[in-house]
Amino acid sequence: MNEDQDFNESLASEDATKENLDVTQNDENSEGLGEAVIAAAKKGVNIEKKKKAKFFSKNDKDDQQDAKIAELTNDLQRTRADFENFRRQSDIQKQHYGNVVKMTTVKKVLPLLDDIERAAAAQPEAMAPIMKNFEKTLKELGLMKIASDKGEAFNPDLHDAVMVDGDGDDEVIEETLRAGYYYDGEVLRPAMVKVSKQ
Repeated sequence: MNEDQDFNESLASEDATKENLDVTQNDENSEGLGEAVIAAAKKGVNIEKKKKAKFFSKNDKDDQQDAKIAELTNDLQRTRADFENFRRQSDIQKQHYGNVVKMTTVKKVLPLLDDIERAAAAQPEAMAPIMKNFEKTLKELGLMKIASDKGEAFNPDLHDAVMVDGDGDDEVIEETLRAGYYYDGEVLRPAMVKVSKQ
């Protein structure tokens, strides 16, 4: 019986040792498993942080790109506005220079007109048809005579008085010495007149 008891005790101690080993292994496995779970959780947190960092850095990059696009758009709009202003100024200058050239050319023609008028005054019958065509052409070119007939009121903006007779308050034209002309509504040359004060 002692032998049986010893045998049973040894079996029991073996079983207890096995159980202890299994528990230890289970504990080790659970510790390993726990560590694995913790490591995976940490890895997940790191991945999430990286995603957030990428998200924020992507937003920062997007913001920087949007700012750059806005800056370039503003530069383009300014450049376009500057070009439009330059084009308008160029058109105005071209028109102005064109008008200056026309006026200069017409001014050079004025002495010729004076000669034609003197010829017409000397030979009115012979020059009458030529003067009609001539006056029509002048109107088409935008060149018109300034009214300076005898008895007309003197206007210093339109008339240049070279002689003054009398001592009255009213100034009237007595004689036209040289015709004056408008060109496109502007006074090209004032009429040279003799004025009488009445």
